[in-house]
Amino acid sequence: MGRGPSIANRKGASDAQRGRLFTKLIREISMAARQGGADPDNNGRLSLAISRALSQNMPKDTIERAIKRAAGEGADATQEIRYEGYAPGGVAVMVDCMTDNPTRTVAEVRHAFSKLGGSLGTSGSVAYMFSEQGQLLLELDDDALEEKLLELALDSGADDVISDGGIVEVVTAPAQFAAVKAAVDTLGVAYLEAAVVQRPATTVAVQGEDAERVAKLIERLEELDDVQSVYANADWPD
Repeated sequence: MGRGPSIANRKGASDAQRGRLFTKLIREISMAARQGGADPDNNGRLSLAISRALSQNMPKDTIERAIKRAAGEGADATQEIRYEGYAPGGVAVMVDCMTDNPTRTVAEVRHAFSKLGGSLGTSGSVAYMFSEQGQLLLELDDDALEEKLLELALDSGADDVISDGGIVEVVTAPAQFAAVKAAVDTLGVAYLEAAVVQRPATTVAVQGEDAERVAKLIERLEELDDVQSVYANADWPD
């Protein structure tokens, strides 16, 4: 009779995954502080990065050290790079990275695409299919609370509020994201996601083997140390 992974092995895998997440969050905090200053009250990107880190239970002193390092003389040479390509089924994919070694990063990203039936494209080949927008995702089962959320979001500058089967999505312009989130925060509700993301203008339906390969490609890319975010215009089957 086969045995599953031991508790120690499962914990090791979980710790490794958490370690990768913390690395990505620290990198985002440092980049935000380096570009917009160390005061989150005057740096919306930093404020959001700190909020995301705290939601993952990152210690405050770890966050403070990341901000101080970004402002100090020893700040590293990490740069932001976006790679674009296509996954199986014609799905457009954008990969946002932070790296101090672009040669290493592009090799790893290209390998992931080719290994799973995709292809890396040139800069601008798919970016035009996406637009940057703020997104708040919440799960609500209270009509009165949903009505209050709708009122708060629109009054604070949201572009749209979409409700579908208990999942509520608030869409904002990037510049309005912080103000809208601050208003919705007053309701004390938990977010499924709260971030400025790249939203596709149109989607491509995938199913069967193509859907599986697209999902595996996204998972493989997200596991790369230099990758911060992966966006795709796949429309998944129910």
